[in-house]
Amino acid sequence: MVKAVVLGAAGGIGQPLSLLLKCNPLITELSLYDIVNTPGVAADLSHIATPAKVAGFLPPDEGLTKALTGAQLVIIPAGVPRKPGMSRDDLFKINAGIVEGLATGIATTAPKAFVLVISNPVNSTVPIVAEVFKKHNVFDPKRIFGVTTLDVVRASTFVADIIGDLSKAPDVVVPVVGGHSGVTIVPLLSQSSHPLPSGFSGEKLDALVNRIQFGGDEVVKAKDGAGSATLSMAYAGAEFAIKVINAMKGQKGIIAPSFVHLTADPAGGEALKKEIGADLEYFSAPVELGPDGVIKINPLGKITDAEKKLVEAAVPDLTKNIQTGIAFTKKSNL
Repeated sequence: MVKAVVLGAAGGIGQPLSLLLKCNPLITELSLYDIVNTPGVAADLSHIATPAKVAGFLPPDEGLTKALTGAQLVIIPAGVPRKPGMSRDDLFKINAGIVEGLATGIATTAPKAFVLVISNPVNSTVPIVAEVFKKHNVFDPKRIFGVTTLDVVRASTFVADIIGDLSKAPDVVVPVVGGHSGVTIVPLLSQSSHPLPSGFSGEKLDALVNRIQFGGDEVVKAKDGAGSATLSMAYAGAEFAIKVINAMKGQKGIIAPSFVHLTADPAGGEALKKEIGADLEYFSAPVELGPDGVIKINPLGKITDAEKKLVEAAVPDLTKNIQTGIAFTKKSNL
């Protein structure tokens, strides 16, 4: 039996994410929570002929507590989407309070659940969740994940496109490390399972790195004020959620990048800090998943000089983003 909960289930990411989770036979119970419309979304999804029993909850009558009771997996896409001209700092001011409130609900009702944070800016919202859990004495770094999978999905898709065969996209594996915004996104294209064409370097390579880093801006601009990367983010969130569920059920050898607290694997975390040359609390690296969450944080491995520079460039923003999240919870009375 697997109970999954989506917090922010009526939004642009939440609805397609809930659909994808409902379609997966591994999930037997699906609880949807938001400030509006979840009973309708749940009723709609409940007609789909898959095993998951669906229920929708709103804030009145302890709806959050009811949604979270018995949860093994909680996914948080709640918050407002980015609009044209909006920075992730602007986004943070709105989404931080939303995430903090939801994290408090999880900490008090389902503290052992795996928590997958999608709400942006992930580099700051994951530290908020962790700090809330610390306040309630239930913090387990092995169970809190920042979902950076969309960066990996984009890298795989773009590389397959450059190779000239999009049918290979599901099989292309490109580790993407660092964080989940702009220059903190570091694609390790030298480690791509499917090498880029001979001579693909210089400006072409720089352009590909930039497209992976700022793919979200590409979508925001194309939607022209009508939203951000909701559908691809829902797909990526569901992909990572299923990896966590498979690992929870005992499947071995599942490795995926995620933005985690580096004490999730103290030895691996310390080795990674030496590689990146900075004493960061959080970093997105390929992590091995198991029944209790993070088993191992893998090293970056052999990377090019250009990739080393990308890692170095990511550190200042990462440091600032992480501290912003921690500082927010210090000011709060929660």
